[in-house]
Amino acid sequence: MFTGIIEAKGKITAMTKDIESMKLTVEAHEIMSDIGLGDSVAVNGICLTVSHFTKHDITLDVMSETVKATTIQAFKIGHVVNLERAITANGRFGGHFVSGHVDGTGTIIKKTKQANAIYIDISIARELSQFCIPRGSIAIDGTSLTIFDKQTEKLTVSLIPHTYRETIFALKEVGQQVNIETDMLGKYIVHQLKNNDGSSTITMDFLQQNGY
Repeated sequence: MFTGIIEAKGKITAMTKDIESMKLTVEAHEIMSDIGLGDSVAVNGICLTVSHFTKHDITLDVMSETVKATTIQAFKIGHVVNLERAITANGRFGGHFVSGHVDGTGTIIKKTKQANAIYIDISIARELSQFCIPRGSIAIDGTSLTIFDKQTEKLTVSLIPHTYRETIFALKEVGQQVNIETDMLGKYIVHQLKNNDGSSTITMDFLQQNGY
């Protein structure tokens, strides 16, 4: 489990690709103090497991499904990535519940600076949009952000200068893809309100019977 508060930026120094799977080595000086084998680390919001480490880098295994569902297939040596270690029981919780299980990808379509804020418009799939609400939480490349505005296939987030500077968003350009993880609590609520066939359990009869 993660919070979406990015601890450091790392750099990909090696990649080994099989037919479908992948192994990444990431230079990650700032988070090496308590790293161990089997630890979970979110790389651009993707929960990966440490299979080897040195004093200054970690190696992580990537399954085929993760390669298919995330932006990891576009990674290259030298790419800078967001890093967050799994939260500890006694740690501060400054973001929101982030599982590291990416729901899909989006594409940056606009970046605008207004006063001290940077607004970023991102196109997303319609099926992800149902889990997004204005002022709700979302993890984009592992960063916990608040949805400023939402349309059917687009959302807007606003970043303060510190977040923009300390994450990889300053390096992201229009047209590039980002990993999207929608709010975990919102997904559970939507799931509970649907029947097995995907239709909603909330009907006009239900609302009238319950005084609405």
